Amino acid sequence: MSEARARLSLRLTVYGRTYCHLCEDMLTALRPLQAEWGFDIDWVDIDSSPALEARFGEWVPVLMHEDVHICHYHLDVSRLTAHLAAFR
Repeated sequence: MSEARARLSLRLTVYGRTYCHLCEDMLTALRPLQAEWGFDIDWVDIDSSPALEARFGEWVPVLMHEDVHICHYHLDVSRLTAHLAAFR
């Protein structure tokens, strides 16, 4: 286990759609940060739930940690790292 993972164990959620290229881009951009910071990523297809589709609509991808909205459409690295730093 890396030192970063030992210090930081939390789960981020990406809400998106399977056919969404921005969603794929966000997941790809998250991977290097995941290796550095040691967080887990959950993927949730909003089309699997009418409530999620109503909540997020075309506003995907959305990156969240629990009930905290971190960013949407594109990964905001500075906002994400600031959020993660609070847990170190």
